[in-house]
Amino acid sequence: MRILGVDLAWGEGTAIKKANETGVIAIESNGKILDAGWTTGVDATINWINKWSGSDALAMIDAPLVVNNDSGQRLCEKQVGQKYYPWKIAANSSNRNLKSLAGVSLRERLESENYWSYDTGHSGPPSAGLHLYEVYPYTTIVGIEELGYSERPVYKRKPKKMHVTDFKLVRGAACQLLLRQFSELNIDDVKIDFYSHDTTRQLLNYSDYSTLSAREYKHREDLIDAIICAWTGLLWMNFGFDRCQVLGDGEATIIAPARLSQRGSSPVCSSCC
Repeated sequence: MRILGVDLAWGEGTAIKKANETGVIAIESNGKILDAGWTTGVDATINWINKWSGSDALAMIDAPLVVNNDSGQRLCEKQVGQKYYPWKIAANSSNRNLKSLAGVSLRERLESENYWSYDTGHSGPPSAGLHLYEVYPYTTIVGIEELGYSERPVYKRKPKKMHVTDFKLVRGAACQLLLRQFSELNIDDVKIDFYSHDTTRQLLNYSDYSTLSAREYKHREDLIDAIICAWTGLLWMNFGFDRCQVLGDGEATIIAPARLSQRGSSPVCSSCC
C-alpha cells in the first residue's frame, strides 16, 4: 500500500490569483520515494493523487476535509489543544464561514469522481483500497517520542517577542534539524529513504535554510510538511493505535501520532477529555 503526503493549500485560488503551492510526496510502504514536489490548485493536486496512488493507498492530508460546523472549532481541533497543549500545539479553527476550504472540495471530488473514501480512522488502518485521512504535522512532530521534542520546533511561526532577523536564524536551524531527524528516523524498520529521490536528497543536503527569502523558505517548508504527513501515514499503517490516536468523533477526525501522556482514556478518542 502506498502512502501519499499532501500539505494542501487551504485556498483554491481565483482566475486572478492562483492558489498557493501544495507540497506532495508519494512513497512505497518500504519507504522508497516515488515522487516528491509541488502542485498548484485542487485540480492539479487531484491529478497528482490519482497518478501516484495505485490501487491501494492512504492519502494523509494536512487540511480540513470534513467541516460540518457553522462556527467555532471542530471537536478534533479542540482535542489537539487539549492533548498537545503542553507541547505548545494548538489547531486553527475550521467552520463553514471560512472562505478557504480546499480540503473539503478535494475530498468531495475524490469521493464522487474517483474511488476514494474518507476514513475517520475509528476502525483502525485499512488493508486495501483508497483512503483519505486528515492529519496535522505538529502532532506528528511532538507525538513521536524518538524525536525528543518537549515543545513544537520553531520552524514556522515566529514567536511574538523574537526579532525577525533572529527568527530567520532560529527558524533555519530548526528546519535543518527537523529534516535530519526525520531522514534518520527508523522505527522497527519503518522509515523514509530521503536519498531515493533527487528532490528530497536536495532538500536534505541544502546547506543553510536561514539565508532563504520568505517565498523560497515556504516553498521548501510545504514539502517538509508533506513528508511529515507521509510519516504519519507510515505510523498509522504499520502500528495503528499503538502509535496513533483518533481525535474527534463522527465524520471530522484527525489521525495524530501520540505518546501515552498525550492520549485520552482509550486509543480512539471520541469525546472531550
